[in-house]
Amino acid sequence: MTEPKVKDNDVVVPGEELASGMGYLPGQGTYRDGDKIRANRLGLVHIDGRAIKLVPLAGRYLPKSGDVIIGKVRDVTYSGWIIDTNSAYRAMLSLKDATNAYIRKGADLTKFYSFGDYVVVKIFNVTSQNLIDLSMKGPGLRKLEQGRVITVDPSKVPRIIGKEGSMVSMIKTQTNCRITVGQNGVIWISGEPKNEIMAEGVIRKIEREAHVPGLTDKIKKELEKTNKGEQ
Repeated sequence: MTEPKVKDNDVVVPGEELASGMGYLPGQGTYRDGDKIRANRLGLVHIDGRAIKLVPLAGRYLPKSGDVIIGKVRDVTYSGWIIDTNSAYRAMLSLKDATNAYIRKGADLTKFYSFGDYVVVKIFNVTSQNLIDLSMKGPGLRKLEQGRVITVDPSKVPRIIGKEGSMVSMIKTQTNCRITVGQNGVIWISGEPKNEIMAEGVIRKIEREAHVPGLTDKIKKELEKTNKGEQ
């Protein structure tokens, strides 16, 4: 049987050739073109026996070295924490990169970061096999307490942040909330409950209307109107 043109976990684009010959079968997200199998979407390759499938990636975050993201602790191992990155790939936060504190061998790691905790981390390495290494050693990298966590389309993150942080700074000021925006589309908001709701509403509006000209001025006027108690 001829080997496929791609490997498990490869990212492919629509029309890309995945395999040739009749040795493999087109699965979800693929189609047959003569004796070739091609991708019909942006996706992550999964080879299951003779079937080639794609896990859709459209709208999902693609991890990059240097990005600061907000991740969720999904598992705890003897050597660190497995972090959900809001992408097709999970990441590893090792003991040596998680804290400067001494951790004795066999210690209960859930006392540092437990299942379901959200953390602000930095990606410092993405291998060719899409293995991701994280660090919490740096300014602003920490475990998040209280507040609410929301998820937006990662492609809208630059609009939410604004030029030199102008948009998110305005939202923080007008809602009196602390806000951290991860490059992976995960956002943390902390403040009075009604202010958190206001901040989330504004962020959702920016996400929906990211293409609208003059959006910054529009958002500013709406926030000022809300703060003045106008209808």
